[in-house]
Amino acid sequence: MHQTNYFSATLIMLLISWTGNLLTAQEIQPVEVNKPIYGQDGKDVTWIPTPQLLIEAMLTAANVTPDDFVIDLGSGDGRSVITAAKRGARGRGIEYNHDLVEYSKILAEAEGVAGRVEFIKGDIFEADLSEATVITMFLLPSLNVKLAPVFMELKPGTRIVSNSFGMGEWVPDDTAHSARPCRSYCDALLWIVPAMVEGTWQFPEGELILHQKYQMVTGTLTTGGRTTTIYDGRLRGDQITFNAGFRKYAGRISGDQIEGVSKSDHNNGVWKAVRVYQ
Repeated sequence: MHQTNYFSATLIMLLISWTGNLLTAQEIQPVEVNKPIYGQDGKDVTWIPTPQLLIEAMLTAANVTPDDFVIDLGSGDGRSVITAAKRGARGRGIEYNHDLVEYSKILAEAEGVAGRVEFIKGDIFEADLSEATVITMFLLPSLNVKLAPVFMELKPGTRIVSNSFGMGEWVPDDTAHSARPCRSYCDALLWIVPAMVEGTWQFPEGELILHQKYQMVTGTLTTGGRTTTIYDGRLRGDQITFNAGFRKYAGRISGDQIEGVSKSDHNNGVWKAVRVYQ
């Protein structure tokens, strides 16, 4: 943002005092930008700000640290990205409404985090999300479902956190709650993008066939001519765990290779597998 476009002698200094907004933030409101109105229409959703307590819960659920790059989809007045920046993260808000984009830039400047964040006018379905390590959103369930295939293409371990609404058949990995009191929009739903493990894997002792539905894994393990159905198979980022017979397997996926350990009541061991068919 070029300050010459928005800052002038006519600036009006206001104190933000809304309940749940950024604490004791000083709002610099130029006449060129309209202040957002609760419930105003947007391209895909009506604008309703996420309560500040839930923003904190969402960022905590996603374990946001200074190493993260947070992208907020439909960023509204920018508070989720600004709050992440106050935790040391970098961030980007993607918002279709021009006035909300400019308003977010002003709030970021007032909060002293303008150097760590950016706000751009754009369509959330056309945005490049590849830089994100964390994605936050407050969208309708139908929009979340539409975005799910896009999220599955992101780097394994990317965290997706939603205000209250799910993603259809992709069940959350975790759910956190806003600090009380909370009357509405109290839940933070977290998903961790899983690695893609569908296929046939070979290892010295036999063959592992894996089927995947989001982070859930089923399949069979064949060793010594005996085939066993695997159960409790689950992915969490690039980590996989499953049971076969009386043995528990855990491993880390790197492309077409898995390396890990297996345990039973009688012995422990290491295992490696290579995908030969997908």
